[in-house]
Amino acid sequence: MATRTLGIIVHGATGRIGAAQHLANSLLPICAEGGLPVGGDRVMPRLMFVARNEAKLKAAAELAGAAWTTDLDAALCDPAYEVFCDAAATHLRPRVLEKAIAAGKHIYTEKPLAPSVREGQRLLQLAEARGVKHGAVEDKLGLPGLQKLARLVDRGFFGRMIGFKLEFGWWIFDGIETPAQRPSWNYKKSGGGGVIFDMYPHWRYVVEGLMGPIRRVAAVAATGTRERVDEAGQSYAVDVEDTGHALVELECGAVGVILSSWATRVRRDDLVVLHIDGTEGSAQAGLHRCFTQRSTEAPSTSAFSVSVDPGTDYCGQWREFDEPVSGVNPYRVGWEAFLRHVHAGEPMASDLRAGIRDIALAEACHRSISSRAWADMPKFS
Repeated sequence: MATRTLGIIVHGATGRIGAAQHLANSLLPICAEGGLPVGGDRVMPRLMFVARNEAKLKAAAELAGAAWTTDLDAALCDPAYEVFCDAAATHLRPRVLEKAIAAGKHIYTEKPLAPSVREGQRLLQLAEARGVKHGAVEDKLGLPGLQKLARLVDRGFFGRMIGFKLEFGWWIFDGIETPAQRPSWNYKKSGGGGVIFDMYPHWRYVVEGLMGPIRRVAAVAATGTRERVDEAGQSYAVDVEDTGHALVELECGAVGVILSSWATRVRRDDLVVLHIDGTEGSAQAGLHRCFTQRSTEAPSTSAFSVSVDPGTDYCGQWREFDEPVSGVNPYRVGWEAFLRHVHAGEPMASDLRAGIRDIALAEACHRSISSRAWADMPKFS
């Protein structure tokens, strides 16, 4: 078995997503296992960490046995590193990716890959003209609960799709009395913040991956927490939405709703819950568990009583779908697919084209909010 050492630059290596998902959950375990088997070969990542905080960066790199630098341009000039991963600031991503493409690096990027469809298409054109391979993070379908939903879809459990409800979010503290659980840039337009731009790229591939193409959306947005305190203890006004809801019509005729909020307190089965209804049955999944109710199992319900609570246990009328699914971290699944793509040319479903369509849903929501009307999803060739 031949071993190919593949140099990978991880930009934003000390950030929350870079350190936890791209490194601790993905690349570092692959390295610890001696690389990734691809066909008859083995691909062994060689890592270079790039970030701004030198002390933090040096400590992380030494612990992982990786090279490190605070100089992004110097890292991009090193021919020993063929792949560039961007997990740093969202608002700087297009410029950083353009530099990496110009340096001839294959790119694997966090979402959203650009602030607009137009900018994303420009990056795609640059990547294809330079002949580099490309991928975008689309991890949520790898969650155990959504894997189970996908299995039910593949088996035709639902019959004809009728509708769905996707509910997501929790309460993010304002940083005044209790520290906020998310960074301040999430709540600033200058930092590429806002729950729609942050989360609806994920909901695009989840909805379309399970139920088919989205035709159009009608969206609303609001800012529940209007004043926050940042990491330095400075107060600032929130200038983006922390709540964004959308009505969704699919090409298959099914309709649904996506509810996303950083200003809601959780009283549901999980932090993310997706409920799908079909003519033959319904299913609801969270991050890990999935429950079903076939049409033949649905109870007869015709009315409700305003005077007497019958004490009906509606949840108890559902069965758990508990078949085992992959326990591999979804971020690692994405990295393994990208490494196979780079080394052996295997297909990469979540490439920049997919990332552009992810942005398109967020853009359609913002168009709908501005026009107070339905907004069509664009068609891509």
